Amino acid sequence: MKIGLFGYGKMGKMIEQIAVERGHTIVAKIDTGATDIDFKSMDVAIDFSTPDAAFENITNCFKNGVPVISGTTGWLSNYADAVELCQKHDGGFIYASNFSLGVNIFFELNTHLARMMAGLEQYKVSMEEIHHTQKLDAPSGTAITLAEGIIQNSSYENWKLHDTADKAITINSIREGMVPGTHSISYESAVDKIEIKHVAHNREGFALGAVIAAEWIQGKTGVFTMKDVLNLS
Repeated sequence: MKIGLFGYGKMGKMIEQIAVERGHTIVAKIDTGATDIDFKSMDVAIDFSTPDAAFENITNCFKNGVPVISGTTGWLSNYADAVELCQKHDGGFIYASNFSLGVNIFFELNTHLARMMAGLEQYKVSMEEIHHTQKLDAPSGTAITLAEGIIQNSSYENWKLHDTADKAITINSIREGMVPGTHSISYESAVDKIEIKHVAHNREGFALGAVIAAEWIQGKTGVFTMKDVLNLS
């Protein structure tokens, strides 16, 4: 498989390492502002660029017949447009706020727990996410996905960053050191507390999941998620 990398920072380099170990070839390493891009050389594009560049990268890939695996967060106001472009050009597309296999299992656990807790109004849910200081967006895309999973399965209506409100999930975002990513969800009452947590030890899990998604999407058209890749639906 020939892979074009959009964004060649720490994640891009980790994806390159894992892809090569799995027998694939990196045919392009593209940073923001690049214009001379050989799309014909790519079987698939993996985008871990920046929020400002992601949608343009995705658009150009679809227009050139290249399926896209996108792990960039902070651009989702354009997600519906990306889906429309994918369908218009009969493309293949997987966006995930987090490609880690463990995190995607955690998403399913979070949804199941939210359903169990939905009728227990004495418990108030809150979330905390911790990431390295170089992370540009807050809350993390993973935290937003987790919050949406709760909202879809409970009476909560939205989420708030560093704030409390009725029918809103409070998300506390912390930026410190070189933490790859920690996400915790707490249900607390006057008498006890239930908490689930996912702790990433390094970025390798994110990169491996993205490469697995790129392998899976070969020959497919449509808009998919990691639930499809991991057969969690």
